[in-house]
Amino acid sequence: MDHLETARAMFGTTMAFHIIFATLGVGIPLMVLFAELFYQKTKDRDFAVMANRWTKGFAVLLGVAIPSGTIAGVQLSLLWPGFMEVIGEVMALPFQIEIYAFFVEALFMSIYVYAADRISPWMRIVSLSLVALGAVASAILITNVHAFEGTPAGFRIENGEIVDVNPWEAFFNPAFFTTAGHVVVSAYTTGGFVIASIAAFKMMRQPVGSRLRRFHQKALLLGLIVGGIFSLLTALNGHESAQLLHEYQPEKLAAAEGLFETQDYAPLAIGGFTDRETEEVKWAIEIPWALSFLSGNRFDTVVQGLNDFPEKWWPPLYVHTLFNAMVGIGSLLILIAAGGLGWYKFIKKRPFPKPLMGLFIASGPLAVLAIEFGWIFACTGRQPWVIYRMMTTEDAVTGATQLGVLFPLFGFVYIVLGIAVILVLRFYFKKHPVQDEIDMQE
Repeated sequence: MDHLETARAMFGTTMAFHIIFATLGVGIPLMVLFAELFYQKTKDRDFAVMANRWTKGFAVLLGVAIPSGTIAGVQLSLLWPGFMEVIGEVMALPFQIEIYAFFVEALFMSIYVYAADRISPWMRIVSLSLVALGAVASAILITNVHAFEGTPAGFRIENGEIVDVNPWEAFFNPAFFTTAGHVVVSAYTTGGFVIASIAAFKMMRQPVGSRLRRFHQKALLLGLIVGGIFSLLTALNGHESAQLLHEYQPEKLAAAEGLFETQDYAPLAIGGFTDRETEEVKWAIEIPWALSFLSGNRFDTVVQGLNDFPEKWWPPLYVHTLFNAMVGIGSLLILIAAGGLGWYKFIKKRPFPKPLMGLFIASGPLAVLAIEFGWIFACTGRQPWVIYRMMTTEDAVTGATQLGVLFPLFGFVYIVLGIAVILVLRFYFKKHPVQDEIDMQE
């Protein structure tokens, strides 16, 4: 790999690792809050056990999210000094506010973990609400930097100098609300399905009708409800995202759909792969007029094709595959949640069939994969720009050498952290089985 590719691969690997823990760091607190609310409302102690155990798991995940996030911050400065020069002058506000969001999250997380048995029920709910609020605020603030990269605002570059800086205009850039909404609902979707996945796996290991199976079924249903609701909201937000791309990043939308020629009544291409030579998406299923409708709420909306732009501005054409994988998984998750909840509602006298249980178990990893595909699509689809139409990635990269030596060293750190979190979670929950906690509550 050349120098630029090495820098991109290094930072991309860091984000691919960090995004898992950052996403669960937003999604799991909401699940804990719902479990606590159900416990206070129903006095069913199973939900208290869930809240306690999920909190312990969240604490371990947070312990990995913090160092991996720190590495990402350091790499931003080391690998992309040109980009960070602009961020330092224009877009420092989200980083400054995020410190307070993290402080709120950590403070009230400590209160809930160490003093839950000594504070009133309303204070437990307030503490968890502030944990969830701090987590989601951190995610929105950091992701807003990515939104700014796609729809920069609040400054100009004139003769190589940054002028007319307006930090609040940069903060509330055109993509702020859509991107913030997407990161929130997708994180909550992932948190719900990861819990459902673990609960389904545990259910499969317990005999039908047993006490532990009923416990895990409650966790499974809660995960499916939360995951199902927010997966639907993610799909609705995706419609807004398409309209945002149509207005502000048309070549990214064209690459996502493999559209080369500008046209009205543009079709939506599902599946297949983009062929540069023939300028078509091979083996795709086309839905007539659908892309035009998604872009502008009208079937005759004119959608710009890639050939309207210089080829050096084109994103990599494989982003079509990434986009389809993300959307395909999201659609499947909606069906899994609907199927599971529908079965329980109408055929609940019979246990879930094994194929459906298999889908429940797969839903968590699939949700994480969708997050990965979505993040890669979002960043790769913006290339060759690091700040859209203002600064290329090549102009922002460091001139430092020896990145090829650092890359495997950082990779080794992620392997160690990944193994450590698995071992710690396995050790803790093996030493503290759920049956013991249920017995203590009873």
